[in-house]
Amino acid sequence: MNDLRADQVSVAFAGLKALSRVDLAVAPGRIVGLIGPNGAGKTTLVNVLTGFQAATEGAVLMEGQSLAGLKPHEVRRRGIARTFQGGRLFRDLTVIDNLEVTGVGLGQSRAASIAEAEAMLDWIGIAHLAGRIAGALPYTDERRVAIGRALIGRPRFLLLDEPAAGMSAQEAADLSALIRRIAGEMGCGVLLIEHNVGLVLGLCDHIVVLDSGAVIETGPPEVIRASEKVRHAYMGSAADIDLPVLEVEA
Repeated sequence: MNDLRADQVSVAFAGLKALSRVDLAVAPGRIVGLIGPNGAGKTTLVNVLTGFQAATEGAVLMEGQSLAGLKPHEVRRRGIARTFQGGRLFRDLTVIDNLEVTGVGLGQSRAASIAEAEAMLDWIGIAHLAGRIAGALPYTDERRVAIGRALIGRPRFLLLDEPAAGMSAQEAADLSALIRRIAGEMGCGVLLIEHNVGLVLGLCDHIVVLDSGAVIETGPPEVIRASEKVRHAYMGSAADIDLPVLEVEA
């Protein structure tokens, strides 16, 4: 197995289960969506996959090897990168320094880090932002820089936590094109956690739907679009979820 996998993962906080026996797999070069209503457990699952939260039960495996006990920076060095809902850039540093410091943290020389940072900004199409102070960036540019920083070191897997939040329809379309390039040109497996259900349905090869910490549906977009269980989880009725944007709080 060359994928990133959650195998029967459960997480309990003070006796309450945030996740219950969740299975999920992301293969290299594939785009998997993770959706669900408020409190579904999406970010908790991402935290487990990236070492920020220990599983109470089950296992996280990358290429068949357990990641149990690894700290977040160790998971990152194994080849699993993520972005965060809040961006979390080093706000007092320039954009290129944000990417460069990541390369150094991954063990690269400073020269190699600078070279990769420059190349990555150019590849994403934001080389003109290199000298800008990260804390002064518009929201959508901040998201693109966060993705560029996560791609330093060419991770095998990239987990994007609500990258389209606050974006216009055109900005979300540009983001969608970038994610396709990440999977197609880099061969990186992408897990996309999004409230924009229309974006997920149009972009992902496979979608996992969480509700109250459990997987209630899984399959290609057409299965998710037709699922009564998914519509009920979001709307409490047989409402149509095939909308350009369906906003639900994290």
